[in-house]
Amino acid sequence: MQGAPVIVVNANTKREQGRKAQLGNIQAAKAVSDIVLTTLGPRSMLKMLLDPMGGIVMTNDGNAILREIDVQHPAAKSMIELARAQDEEVGDGTTSVIILAGEMMVAARPFIEKNIHPTEIVNGYFKALEDSVSILDEIAQQIDTDKKEEVMKALQSCIGTKFAFRWGTLISDLSLQATRIVLRGGNINKLNLEIKRYAKVEKIPGGTLEESCVLEGVMINKDVTHPRMRREIKNPRIILLDCTLEYKKGESMTNMEMTKESDMTDALQQEINEVALMCNDILKHKPDIVITEKGVSDLAQHFLLKGNVSVIRRVRKTDNTRIARVSGATIVNRPEELQETDVGTLCGTFEVKKIGDDYFAFFVDCQNPTACSIILRGASKDVLNEMERNLHDCLAVAKNIYQDPKLLPGGGAVEMEVSARLLEKANKVEGLGQLPYKAVAYALEIIPRTLSANCGADTVRVLTELRAKHSETGGLYFGVDGNTGKIAKMNEINVWEPLSVKKQVFKTAIESACMLLRIDDVVSGIKKKQQQSGRQGEEEPQETFGDQRDG
Repeated sequence: MQGAPVIVVNANTKREQGRKAQLGNIQAAKAVSDIVLTTLGPRSMLKMLLDPMGGIVMTNDGNAILREIDVQHPAAKSMIELARAQDEEVGDGTTSVIILAGEMMVAARPFIEKNIHPTEIVNGYFKALEDSVSILDEIAQQIDTDKKEEVMKALQSCIGTKFAFRWGTLISDLSLQATRIVLRGGNINKLNLEIKRYAKVEKIPGGTLEESCVLEGVMINKDVTHPRMRREIKNPRIILLDCTLEYKKGESMTNMEMTKESDMTDALQQEINEVALMCNDILKHKPDIVITEKGVSDLAQHFLLKGNVSVIRRVRKTDNTRIARVSGATIVNRPEELQETDVGTLCGTFEVKKIGDDYFAFFVDCQNPTACSIILRGASKDVLNEMERNLHDCLAVAKNIYQDPKLLPGGGAVEMEVSARLLEKANKVEGLGQLPYKAVAYALEIIPRTLSANCGADTVRVLTELRAKHSETGGLYFGVDGNTGKIAKMNEINVWEPLSVKKQVFKTAIESACMLLRIDDVVSGIKKKQQQSGRQGEEEPQETFGDQRDG
């Protein structure tokens, strides 16, 4: 007869409970936020990251820094995930969200040490978040997206803290132009997806950054398959395929029995006829260019060359869909299904050029294109990679402005205003939740404090002045000028942030802090690695609980 079940707990299982787990999570969150603390603002420091392959990345982008860092603590991993979520959702504010979330965790430490229940802290935090979001909506300013200068205000502020700022309006001009091209043919609610899909960044080392431009069309890193094919065509007729132009062999066991000498010749002739038939289905629509995502056999190239058609093969699926958007062509699965309506005629010029060591095919001068290629030129790959990261942030900000055209003053002015208003409302909050509610208000000051610290300013004096300004009426626009470290009016020096980015920063930071504070037990079931020498034969010590009787 079998006794009660045996519960075996490995002695190597780590476990942290209660206050110890909560304080450990706070410490881990603070450690992660300290990493990116110096990368906030226009006078921020850069971080040099060494990847496992020996490559070097120099950047001040919070998400790019944190994704290269390897951490073991689960709370620290959760914090790093915040930067990635922020980057995917709104594309900007990755550094701010980490710094703010770390500060929210630190603000909760005194309450945990005084044995205030985490639920009370979380309730206060959520009440503060709710009020903060309503304050943001109240102070946001509507802008007219048809006026270029109003959109450029926010784009320039986004780029102001980045490496690309030294080239003036170059990156913001590129991102605004690209967003407007993609907007022509898209649903504004799906703009984020469409910008990623239809605005492709092509990095070409060499040349100067001033040569960077937005093509109202598509550029792909491909050449025609035969040297005698035309490399420049005006108003081309374009056919797009996603099938192979080759003879299709039979499936699995296809045996051919040859009984006379002419059988091999007949089989080869059959292949030629099959490919010729396929090419005739294409040639009857009189195309100038045929582009396929798969391979093209030598025989098919021969027939198409005789028809004066240029062929490009093994094009990426994403490139093919962009060519379809600018040329008006439809991607077809089988040549025999081609119709006249599938042929693209909107492209003005097709041209193959050699840039550096590579050949590039250009589809330009299109009629109202709804896809584009952004060409970045630069001296080295490091510069180009950093410019690309800055450009992606700027594209995300442009997308946010078109989806929700509201701006807030930057430079820590919003955080100080929300902080001042929360402190006014704190007296109306009943019960124990009032203390964490006030803690959120004080924690928001970390953004202007960090901005002034990164400029080398006197942080205490700047914050005291800012508090005084925001306690008065009409002090909304006062913030820290990130270049000088002095207090300035943000509407006068043109520092703005999109409402959607700031809302996402507040929500992500406070909600993640609440989630981490509610953890009171961290159990790790990962076994410690056994020491290689002398312990390989030993069994791991185990503790047993329960009844171990045998019948």
